[in-house]
Amino acid sequence: MKPKPNILEILRDLNFSEYEAKAYVTLLESSPLSGYAVSLNSGVPRSKIYEVLSGMVNRGDIMVSQENTPLYVPLPPHELIAQRKRKAEQIFNVAQESLEQYTASFQNRENIWNISGYEAIINRINEGVKGAKHRILLEIWKEDAEVFRDALEQVAQQGIEVIIVAYGELNFDFATVYRHDMSEEITSEIGGRWIVLSVDDREVVAGILSLGDDSRAAWTLHPGLVMPITEVIIHDIYIMEILYEFREQLEAKFGPNLIHLRNKFAMGPNGKGYYVPLTEKSIKRV
Repeated sequence: MKPKPNILEILRDLNFSEYEAKAYVTLLESSPLSGYAVSLNSGVPRSKIYEVLSGMVNRGDIMVSQENTPLYVPLPPHELIAQRKRKAEQIFNVAQESLEQYTASFQNRENIWNISGYEAIINRINEGVKGAKHRILLEIWKEDAEVFRDALEQVAQQGIEVIIVAYGELNFDFATVYRHDMSEEITSEIGGRWIVLSVDDREVVAGILSLGDDSRAAWTLHPGLVMPITEVIIHDIYIMEILYEFREQLEAKFGPNLIHLRNKFAMGPNGKGYYVPLTEKSIKRV
């Protein structure tokens, strides 16, 4: 046998306080009643009953007569539910309008948003990938790429171009993958694994992904950042294409994996680099 629902709990779910729920049920069982009778039959303290009843009258849950001794009757249940539905719909409409205003601010192309922590960065990148309409450019380490496989494959199946610059061997047959040289050395140099995403040349996420809760990234639609960050990925692709065609000649001039160029233009104070320059012997050939 199905258990009988607890009417007081149901009313509390409809935003009644405990005292209000008891008073309303009492009036459903027998009305009209004076405030004193409602208190007596419901168990609501006499010191509280008129405050409770007044609030319910103002809210429209019950009605009161204009007599020397006011009498109270409940709003019929079907009218109460209809009233609650109308109010809830009004609240949802106002909430939607307000939240959409915040969303517009959130997606303002002038803003740059900081993202902290591995999971938050993963979620933001997945949302960016799912929202792609034309093209995804991604620079990523093989250790992190599997997390995004499903989302990337899904948009690729929808006809969206997916191009990946991979640090390490990556077998994503649904994407165009360029393997970047020296992934292990670069990881050692910068102390972590970065990730760079460009969606439709209008949205980018860039940051360090390998530091757990200390991972940090930035997300923006600001064209002053989207353009150069997207171009960084594209220029890496240029270099990969050129190396595929002319590796022997270029390495004869600039060393294995172009290491002389890398050391010459290392990041760091005064261009001297944050790390000890690599040597040809230290490079793992690919």
